[in-house]
Amino acid sequence: MNTKKIWANFSVQDLERTTKFYKQLGFKQNGESAQLTSFFFGDDNFIIHFFLKKVLEAGMGGNIIDTKTGNEIIFTLSAESKEEVDKWEEEVRKAGGTIIAKADEARDGYSGFVFADPDGHRFNVFCM
Repeated sequence: MNTKKIWANFSVQDLERTTKFYKQLGFKQNGESAQLTSFFFGDDNFIIHFFLKKVLEAGMGGNIIDTKTGNEIIFTLSAESKEEVDKWEEEVRKAGGTIIAKADEARDGYSGFVFADPDGHRFNVFCM
């Protein structure tokens, strides 16, 4: 089996709010419709589709996790420096994201923080 591409699908409550959040952070939009908004992440253009919850639940044939009470997955976004990590944290706050774990320097000079978007999807911004 040869997989040519992989992408992620998340559920959201409000497409306009989600679009505004990711555009404000500087992500390039991949497209949008009445059911979803989509963005490219990273140099390889990893795609995350953000579907309205009822649309994604119907497609999956089951309930979507409540991100306010549980976790589903965490994507790590690579930063070039501690200063870039700090800038990301500032921009996420301005865009309306929730800082879950503040930026700090971990072992061996690593630095990073965890944030949640307006629907509770978690990301780790990390510099190695």
